[in-house]
Amino acid sequence: MSATAGQAQSERGLAERLGFKSGQVVQEFGYDDDVDEQLRASIAECTGSELVDEDYGDVVDAALLWWRDDEEDDLTDVLVDVQTTIEGGGIILVLTPKAGREGHVAPSDVAEAATTSGLSQTSAVSAGPDWSGTRLVAPKAHH
Repeated sequence: MSATAGQAQSERGLAERLGFKSGQVVQEFGYDDDVDEQLRASIAECTGSELVDEDYGDVVDAALLWWRDDEEDDLTDVLVDVQTTIEGGGIILVLTPKAGREGHVAPSDVAEAATTSGLSQTSAVSAGPDWSGTRLVAPKAHH
């Protein structure tokens, strides 16, 4: 196996560990020049398609939200908005800079915003050298 194939495999493995699956449409919020491009590539590799941006007009399977402590919006409000674009039961991965990095957000702030917006936190994960991820799940709609 070439180094590149091995690297692609491990990149895809990261996205799979974070809960992404082949065929999913993943919408990205909060993109900036500080995001982890390797993680973005991993998700695209795993799902089989590029991430869609904030202007995407259809329902998606999962969302990736890059969040820093200097954001102007309130995280709870943003999570409520993001939920409207996600299929019931879909995941929202909130990525925040790790402790000691510029823009660090306390995990308790993410947990509080998740609870307030009606989401369940399923796990906290390392999502690369600079980012921590918090997996949130939107409740399935009751029909």
